[in-house]
Amino acid sequence: MADLNPIRLWRQLLSQPNESRAKTLAVAFLVSTLCAVMVTAATVVLRPIQVQNRAMEQQTRLEGLLSEIPGLKDLLGSSEEMTLSTVVVDLRRARAAKDVTPETLESALADSRNWTPLTPQEDIANLGSRADLKQIYLLRGPGNEVGLVVLPVSGTGYGGPIEAMIAIGADMSRVAGLAVLSHNETPGLGGRISEPAWRQQFTDKSIRDSTGGVRLAVARGRATTEFEVDAITGATRTNNAITRMLQFWLGPNGYGPLLDAIGRGDF
Repeated sequence: MADLNPIRLWRQLLSQPNESRAKTLAVAFLVSTLCAVMVTAATVVLRPIQVQNRAMEQQTRLEGLLSEIPGLKDLLGSSEEMTLSTVVVDLRRARAAKDVTPETLESALADSRNWTPLTPQEDIANLGSRADLKQIYLLRGPGNEVGLVVLPVSGTGYGGPIEAMIAIGADMSRVAGLAVLSHNETPGLGGRISEPAWRQQFTDKSIRDSTGGVRLAVARGRATTEFEVDAITGATRTNNAITRMLQFWLGPNGYGPLLDAIGRGDF
């Protein structure tokens, strides 16, 4: 009968010459197993810290965006009844998501059923698919009315993904502010989308025309309408990417129905 005592087996293995193929394979297997266990353990331990760091970064960006909105800082300072809250919304139904919180959003989005594939005609922001669950921020007044909504938006620029947040005023028809969270656009050209002077052009720009169509855009040159901001010279593909990103997320396949519901007082 074979001796299966693990201590004796280990000693027998170590007693073999270093040139032994069995010893080499066994040591390689043990080292790889140990490394896999250590990596897995590190991932489990560090994951909550990474999630917390991302949340803190998002909060910092949000505060920065709110600080740039004209008059908002004074309004918040003068009224203790203005409250900023966050909620996960279901874009399929244009309402708050059931049983999904900001803390459980990431795990919910791991389910492919919470994503909507986009046709080439729909996918003007070059996303591939749209997350049906999104975390948004609401500023409410003393009567619980929504005075401001902050929405995360994303698209694909010349250098890769662009992540941003856009704030919409109480009438859900004008931009209150825009913050760019991350991008890989060319420094000095498309990278200027993160410059405050360029972003602040969006403040008070109209989103839709009288027919309800989303018109907010980066102009091809100088802005000539209430819907446009000046283009960044030499960054045509970045300008177009920002336009497509905003028009997608503020349109019918993005937050459009949700903004309508908030505007009606249904949210």
